[in-house]
Formats: sequence, structure tokens, C-alpha cells
Amino acid sequence: MAAGGPIVQLAVVVLSVLGLWLGARFLVDAVVRLARRFGLSDLTIGLTIVAMGTSTPELAVSVDAAFKGLGDIAVANVLGSNIYNLAFILGVVSLFRVLPVTETLVRRDGLALLASTLLGVAVLFDGAVTRLEGVVLTGVFLAYTAYLLRTEQSDQTGTEQSASAATGTVTERLSFRGRDGLLLLGGLALVLVSGDYMVLAASALARGAGISEWVIGGTIVAAGTSTPEFAVSLVAIRRGSLGVSVGNVIGSNVYNLTGIVGVAALVRPLAASGTATATLLWLVGVSVAMVAALWTGRVLSRLEGALFAASEMVRWALGLLGALG
Repeated sequence: MAAGGPIVQLAVVVLSVLGLWLGARFLVDAVVRLARRFGLSDLTIGLTIVAMGTSTPELAVSVDAAFKGLGDIAVANVLGSNIYNLAFILGVVSLFRVLPVTETLVRRDGLALLASTLLGVAVLFDGAVTRLEGVVLTGVFLAYTAYLLRTEQSDQTGTEQSASAATGTVTERLSFRGRDGLLLLGGLALVLVSGDYMVLAASALARGAGISEWVIGGTIVAAGTSTPEFAVSLVAIRRGSLGVSVGNVIGSNVYNLTGIVGVAALVRPLAASGTATATLLWLVGVSVAMVAALWTGRVLSRLEGALFAASEMVRWALGLLGALG
């Protein structure tokens, strides 16, 4: 593949994005159906399983990159995806419809977003993630998930109705229960294979174009692995489940910085380039600004969304121009 030239490598990246998106959708379809059979509430499913399901591309890419010793792609993918999720996905979604959110979502999950971001900064500030730090991050993710599972099953607010609508859009096309197992295995296999090809193609593309793996991982790869979050958020606003558009992104971001970085570091300790510091600070700024925007008036307005989306375009332009220059 690497010998095929940049056009072939770029084509592989595009096909890998499609494979990651389809695989994640199949995986979420199956897991949501199976979770409902075990009696989990729709809100719990929406805030945990859907968020984790849409993050399986980030998990596959970062773990595969860790296996290959490509720490820059593993870490940049997570940080870039989190920035892209908050700034571009929520920004673009709010241009279609103003996003109102509940007080619970802002207070509990907004604070969880800030806490996980600051924890990620503390761990990654020295440019490395050890296995011990991976254990800590994974433990934080498991504790947060357990907390949600324990508290949200009894929540019967309107947010639950919104989560029901959003998760229903994922599962309503399935008509045969016997397909759940095949969808689960097939989706997982598609994500893993696509993630492997994504890492190989992105690494070769970066070397061939003289662009650092950090820039490629934080832009093209990050946007590609975030396609499921984008799809779920767009489907949610079409169905009127506006709060879920925000909840899906926040849940995915918490999972990315704790669960994915933690698991990747357990596979192999991660080492990132010195440019990680600037990306970390940008992520902190975007996270604080997003929580502040949601906190004021409990909405993300179209103007705020446009500014967030523009900030992501500026980040991409600065990163790519800096790499090429």
C-alpha cells in the first residue's frame, strides 16, 4: 500500500473512513438491541453504549497505532477527535438548530468533560503515557461508566425520552433479532480492519508528503474516526433529540481521553512529540469555552456554533500550513 503513492494512500484513508463509519453503525445497532434485552434504560444506553460505540474507530486506530509504536498517531487521534467533536460537530449541528440542553447534562457531564480533559493534560503534558497512567485512566473511565449505569437507570426525565428517540434511529431498521450477533461481530471486524488500514495509510501519507504523523493524526485521521459521532448527532437533531447531540459528543470525549488513551497505553506505553502541548492547550480552551457556552442560557446558539466551527477550520489551516512550511 505504501508503495502505491499518495493518491492510493489517500484513497485507502477515504475507504477506511467509510469502513469505520459502517462498522461503528453496525456495532452500535447490535449492542443497543442486546442492551435493551437486558433491561437497560434508553438514557443509560444513550450516554454510555452509544457514546462508546461511536468511539470504536478512535479505539481501533489508537490501539493499532500503539501496537505499531506510532505514539503520535495514537495520541493525536484522540486529542484531535475531541477538539473536532466539540468545535466542528456541535458547531455545525447548532447551525441547523439551536441546541438546548438540560441542567443535569451541563452540570454533571459538562464537569466530567472538564475533569477528564484536565486529567488528560496532567498525564500527557510530559509527552508520554506510562502503563501505570494507563491503569489510572482506564480505572477513571470504568468508575464514570459505573456511576452513570447506577444513577441513570432511575432517571425518567424528558432527557430519557430524547435518548430513546436517538437510539431508536439507530436500531429501527433492524427487523431480525438473529442478526444481532452477526452485526456485532461483523461491525467489530470492519472497525478493526479499517482502523489498521487507516493507520498504515496515514503514516505512509505523512512520510511521503513530509508532514508529521502528529498533524495527520490530529486532522485527517481524527476527522475520519469522528464520522460516527457526526452521523449520530445529525440523526438526533432530525428526530428532535437535540440534547442527545450534545450528550453523545460529551460522552465520547470523556471516553476518548480516559478509556481509549488508557487502553492504548496498556497495550504499549505512548510517546508523543513536543507539539502535543499546543494541542492539549487548544483542547482545554475549546472544552472550557463549550461548557461555558452551554452553561449560559442552557443552549448552544447558531452564532456560538459558527464561531466554534470556524475555530476548527483555523486549527486545521494552521496545522497543515505549519507542517508544509
